[in-house]
Order: sequence, then structure tokens, then C-alpha cells
Amino acid sequence: MTAINITLSQLRGMIGQTVIVESRHYLVIEVLEHSTELVLQVRQETNIQPNQHGDAHRRVPATLTIPVLTANKMNLHPAFLELDLA
Repeated sequence: MTAINITLSQLRGMIGQTVIVESRHYLVIEVLEHSTELVLQVRQETNIQPNQHGDAHRRVPATLTIPVLTANKMNLHPAFLELDLA
């Protein structure tokens, strides 16, 4: 594992960048500070979002969260380290 060498400012600077996860292109759209995660939005794909009754309502871009730190907050998470900046 790699020791922590990243700040919230650096993570916020990633907003708007394209990253590749498992051969799919994602856009970094948000940083969740309390859990130190990146929120990624898949490009060029949508999911059907249900309404409160479970009926198909509208198409929305799929999202994914990637943890930046491990559970003990001592190291960078392997999923974060595997991000490929496009």
C-alpha cells in the first residue's frame, strides 16, 4: 500500500477529469469529504431511474463511488490507485 499523500484540495481538483475504470470512461463529478470518496458518472450510458412506486421514470447517468482511503484511513485504497486518468 501507498502512504497517504493526497489532500482534499487535490481531490477537488480532479472534478471534471475523465478516468477509466474497468475499460469504461467516467467523469469525476463530486468528492464526498466525510467518507473520502470520489463520485464518478459514467459517460455515454444511462440507467432507468424508478419513481417512488418502483415504476420506470426517467433515464439518468449511472454513478459509481470509489473510496480514496482504506477503512483505517492510513493508506490509499487499491480501487483509487487503479484509476486510469484519461
